[in-house]
Amino acid sequence: MPDDVIVYIVDDDHSVRKATSRLLKTAGFKVLAFESAAELLGYPMPESAGCLILDYQLPGRNGIELQKDLIAAGIALPVVFLSGKGDIPISVTAMKQGAVDFLPKPVDDQLLLDTVRQAIAAHRLELIRISDLKEFERKLSFLTRREHEVLLLVIEGLLNKQIAARLGVTEATIKVHRGRMMEKIGVDSVAELVRLCERGCIARTS
Repeated sequence: MPDDVIVYIVDDDHSVRKATSRLLKTAGFKVLAFESAAELLGYPMPESAGCLILDYQLPGRNGIELQKDLIAAGIALPVVFLSGKGDIPISVTAMKQGAVDFLPKPVDDQLLLDTVRQAIAAHRLELIRISDLKEFERKLSFLTRREHEVLLLVIEGLLNKQIAARLGVTEATIKVHRGRMMEKIGVDSVAELVRLCERGCIARTS
């Protein structure tokens, strides 16, 4: 397990924190355990792949409220709820807010480990997607207004002469703008450009 992956545990029951921490450490995870929501919120969590194992019944703010706090703070850490008192409405609320799962206590060790691994794998992919999107947006910021116009028409499927007619310039000028745009974005084909724009939610013009 990479050193930057952290599994956070928030549970006010010392014995549960200790047992869960031991299980996860034995499986190779780096673990940080907290007694309350306030303790976790006071910890500077790095922007790296991880998972939060969260008890619903906590002193002060409960698990659902902590989940909302994390969402409001822009912390997209996958949450696995553990609860001995959770009912269907609570679990539905947790899942609607993006929880990975809502597991009853006592939880099967293998089920918990499998759930944590799946959550971390999904979080890694999401972090990669976010990083790629930020890089794409950074590249877009270097485009001139005309290059951006050409980009939108290229992903629409228009040929250079059609783009030239649409924008009222020569085809040679469009070739120059198109070449510079593709170079700045870092793509070699229209298909690759379209895929990037779709992932970046860049809409076609029609």
